[in-house]
Amino acid sequence: MEEVHQGDAAPLRLAFRCGYLGDGFAGSQMQPGLRTVEGEFVSACMHLGLFSSHRDARFLAAGRTDRGVHARAQVFSFSTAVPHRAISALGRRLPPDIWITGYAMVAAGFHPRHHAISRTYRYYFMERDLDLDAMARAARLFEGFHDFSLFARVEGRDPFRKVISASVFREQGLCIFEVRAESFLWHMVRYMAAALFLEGTGAGGEEIISDRMGGDAGARLAPAPPDGLVLWDIEYPFAFVPLPRDERPARFLVGRMAHHRRMTRVLEAFMDAGDSA
Repeated sequence: MEEVHQGDAAPLRLAFRCGYLGDGFAGSQMQPGLRTVEGEFVSACMHLGLFSSHRDARFLAAGRTDRGVHARAQVFSFSTAVPHRAISALGRRLPPDIWITGYAMVAAGFHPRHHAISRTYRYYFMERDLDLDAMARAARLFEGFHDFSLFARVEGRDPFRKVISASVFREQGLCIFEVRAESFLWHMVRYMAAALFLEGTGAGGEEIISDRMGGDAGARLAPAPPDGLVLWDIEYPFAFVPLPRDERPARFLVGRMAHHRRMTRVLEAFMDAGDSA
C-alpha cells in the first residue's frame, strides 16, 4: 500500500450508503473498547490508507443507531485523496455484517445528517395475530407536526417533529410499521411501535397515542425491543451510484437465516417435549 501524503491530491468528499446487521455491534457510534459500526468502518478506511485521522477526514454519519438496531441505508461520509481506491476496495475490507450498496461524490461541505431530506424507519412485529386495521388507524395519528415528549428520550432537545407518513402493513406474514419524518428523536420509533403494539392487541393504543401526543398526559411507555427496528432509507437531493453486490455479506446473511431457522426448530422441540425428559 503506497503512502498518501497531504498535498499529493486535493481530497474529495464521498458518501457511502451501507447496511448492517445490528446485533453484532454495541451501536453504530464509535465507543472505546467496543465493537461498533463506525469503528469497523474507520478501521477499514485506515487500513486502506484512505485517511490517517477520521477527524481530519471529517468522518460523519447520517445518524446513530443503538445496540441491536439494524440498517438498510445508513450513510457515512468522509474526505479522501484516493476516492477511487475507496470506491473499489472499501466494501471488500469491511466485515461481512456491514455492506456497501452505493456511493456518491458530494460537495466538500456535505454533512450526511444535516443535508438529509427525510429518514424512514421500519419496525417488524413478530406477532401474527395483531389487528392490522386498528394499528393502521392509530399510526395515522402520528402524522403531522407534534410534541413527541412522551414518545422519545428528549434530553433537552426540541420535542417537536414533523412526521410525513406513518403506515402499518403486512409483508411475508409479518406486521410492519413504516414511518417517515424529517428527523427523529432518540428511541422515538421504538416508543411509537410500543403504542401501536398495544393497539394491535386490543389494549387501547389509539387512546394512548391521542392522550400523549401533546406531551403532557400519561406516563411514557416502555420502548419496543431494538431488534425489530431497521433504519430503512435516507433521502437526499441526489442519487447514489449502485455498487455490485458483494457475495460475502450475502453468504453471511444466508448463514444467519439458516441458523435462526435451525434454532427455531430446536426451541419448538423443547416446547413440545415439555417435562417429558
